[in-house]
Amino acid sequence: MMTPTELNALPSPQFWRRVSCALYEQLVLLGVIALTFLLPNLGLGILFNIALPSWLSFLYLYLVLGVYFVWYWTKSGQTLAMQTWRIRMVDLNGFNVTRRQAIWRYALGSLWIVPCVLLQWALELHQWQIIEMLFAVALFLWPVTIYLDRVNPLSRQSFPDRFSKTRLVELPKNRVTLV
Repeated sequence: MMTPTELNALPSPQFWRRVSCALYEQLVLLGVIALTFLLPNLGLGILFNIALPSWLSFLYLYLVLGVYFVWYWTKSGQTLAMQTWRIRMVDLNGFNVTRRQAIWRYALGSLWIVPCVLLQWALELHQWQIIEMLFAVALFLWPVTIYLDRVNPLSRQSFPDRFSKTRLVELPKNRVTLV
């Protein structure tokens, strides 16, 4: 097990590693969404002919994904995709993040949803079009925010990392998971 000092000395993940991790995370999240979102909604629709309002479905999905990320980040600092790509989230001192930091990071990291929702409203996009747009924005625009870090460009920390006082580190090959 690595000490917080050793973790703090590790480099930040490179851009390509972040994008690969984000893509893999989306594949993992499809399973999470299928179990926690699609099955209950399909069940309500098939059994009772009830459809949840879109705002309630969106809020439920946002909360489910929030629980997923916050739980993994506070438990081990790594989601399943982060374990695969040897990325770990730590606080600025190299310790595990607190629940408060994880919630802040999730909230700040999901701000990219706002332009997507505004575009959906302005362009009157249908359900599947907005989902495609959300995935595209999440995959390509979110990792670009590491280049907006003007405080310390070499640290390659994103906007959510900077403001939640967390950082991502790239683990050495012999240290994939740290529980």
